[in-house]
Amino acid sequence: MSTPPQDQPLWRPAPARAASTGIVAFQAWAARHHGAPAAPLAPTASDEEAAARYAALHSWSVEDLDRFWTAVTQWFAVSMGTATDPDGPTGVLPDPAMPGARWFPGSTVNYAEHALRHGEDPANADKPAILHLDETTEQPVTLTWAELRRQVGALAAALRAHGIGPGDRVGAYLPNIPQAAVALLATAAVGAVWTSCAPDFGARSVLDRLQQIEPAVLFAVDGYHYGGKDHDRTEVVAELRRELPSLRAVVHVPLLGAPAPDGALHWDDLVAGDVRPVFEAVPFDHPLWVLYSSGTTGLPKAIVQSQGGILVEHLKQAGLHLDLGPEDRFLWYTSTGWMMWNFLIAGLLVGSTIVTYDGSPGHPDTGAFWSVAARTGATVVGTSAAYVIASRKADLHPGRDLDLSAVRCIGTTGSPLPPDGFRWIYDEVKEDVWLASVSGGTDVCSCFVGGVPTLPVYLGEIQAPCLGAAVESWDVQGHPHTDEVGELVVTKPLPSMPTGFWNDPEGTRYHDSYFDTYPGIWRHGDWITVTSRGTVVIHGRSDSTLNRQGVRMGSSDIYEVVERLPEIAESLVIGLEEPDGGYWMPLFVVLAPGAELDDALVGRIRTALRTELSPRHVPDEVIAVRGLPHTLTGKRIEVPVKRLLSGTPLDQAVNPGSVDNLDHLRFFEQLRRDRAAK
Repeated sequence: MSTPPQDQPLWRPAPARAASTGIVAFQAWAARHHGAPAAPLAPTASDEEAAARYAALHSWSVEDLDRFWTAVTQWFAVSMGTATDPDGPTGVLPDPAMPGARWFPGSTVNYAEHALRHGEDPANADKPAILHLDETTEQPVTLTWAELRRQVGALAAALRAHGIGPGDRVGAYLPNIPQAAVALLATAAVGAVWTSCAPDFGARSVLDRLQQIEPAVLFAVDGYHYGGKDHDRTEVVAELRRELPSLRAVVHVPLLGAPAPDGALHWDDLVAGDVRPVFEAVPFDHPLWVLYSSGTTGLPKAIVQSQGGILVEHLKQAGLHLDLGPEDRFLWYTSTGWMMWNFLIAGLLVGSTIVTYDGSPGHPDTGAFWSVAARTGATVVGTSAAYVIASRKADLHPGRDLDLSAVRCIGTTGSPLPPDGFRWIYDEVKEDVWLASVSGGTDVCSCFVGGVPTLPVYLGEIQAPCLGAAVESWDVQGHPHTDEVGELVVTKPLPSMPTGFWNDPEGTRYHDSYFDTYPGIWRHGDWITVTSRGTVVIHGRSDSTLNRQGVRMGSSDIYEVVERLPEIAESLVIGLEEPDGGYWMPLFVVLAPGAELDDALVGRIRTALRTELSPRHVPDEVIAVRGLPHTLTGKRIEVPVKRLLSGTPLDQAVNPGSVDNLDHLRFFEQLRRDRAAK
């Protein structure tokens, strides 16, 4: 298709399609019962009228949080009980002050009960709940709703038999396989707290996370298959067992066929029983899982999110913003170390079939993931912006070469999707497809801005802020503005915001992470533009967090590995979103006296990072520098270097009086000029 003018959409939903969406039905119902703005969607509505209709609904959702979130819980028939404390607070949100807002105090809930309830209906028992593919299989393996419920029930009973209950932590070292979904739901069913790491993480990366929360149980694979190769992880698992004294049980999941190590339980034995699942009623704010920040300035932050908060937020996102339902097959390329895996599970909440894929999106060729979408009949397909750009650079034609007729929506996240990515999807995947580019974060395990099925799609723009998310762009004085780049802030609480960080009893680290810049206001760390037509453009991170293919990584992890090499005196890593949609991650090294940055040393650096951390931690380039800039207290500087490499003038990138050596910063300013001249 030819690209329309900037003020014209790339795509708009057909009137009948828009009128049949869940968000239209929800608004009509909420208008009758909860005071939402009544605005029927006329078949002849213009783009401007559709935008105004959504804007009115969004305004209501953030101005009347009590009625909006009550409407969400009733629309999706959330089953809530009452806590035993008769004198405790009640209501939806008695005190909205951030941090510390408590949602639905006095109520009890269970996430797993809602994720499995579609399978309670005998008519759905034999329908697929999970379809699974890996690099070695041509046709998907099916886990029916009945089988999913049975396995979760059996595993939950086994966990209880081993003394696991509310508040205990359960860790997983698993890829994106059905067993991971079963283990999460069984953990939630008993009220325990889930956490997971992908098996491409090295032992140190995993221990930096799991040692903080002291898991009682560890689910672990013997290895995984990726990029056409088997990757044995038995030695890593052995090290995890040695370094996690809190473990009471280790569950062996034999993907590569290795025997269970001494003392480990076998997965097959634990899910063999025919047991009806039993769901522990826990307080609304009871921990569901722990996700992790990148660990840029130290250990990764252990982010705690609640059973009830995630439940209602994910119901809203899946059922209203992605318009998922029982007829959908929901596929998102992810690993268990990325929040999008947790969000993939949300498809079960609305009765969708979720598609899990364990393997490389680019093996045996760059189009492998599009083939997965075709073979599974996926209707909603999600991937990273980087993969879309890689597909374009590889000159792929998935819409021509594969049967993607079932696909009605393509989601992208992980980094901003550039205009060329938008064009390529409409040119080479499908002309009539809803492109739902979204942006949020691990911090809330959801989206602040994203797709709306009734709105048009404009080149390079996200459709709108999500319902219930009071998103604004603020200038340097802390004032909201439109059509200008500013800080992404959220001025009112969301249910899935963290209840806190693990091992942060006073909430100091939590406060400093989001609320230190603007008291009582969530500052997310993204550059954002809110346009006058209500769309949103994300410009990348405003801090120094590395974010490669949606997986956030800590620079401190990289420094720890690289600087163990005797030839390296000091190092600095930067992640930079580029205008063409790429992501450049250079590693700058100060060499020890007498050392030389030759091919052999570069190879050792890459190998160390790949084996001790993960393949995602391997830099695009290794560049020798004479010295690195530091603060006056000796801390290496990252954010000003990123600003310089992005084109910010030196006098605007940093306060010169705060740096120990400005000449070291001038190197990066010159490097930016040299790259721009190429």
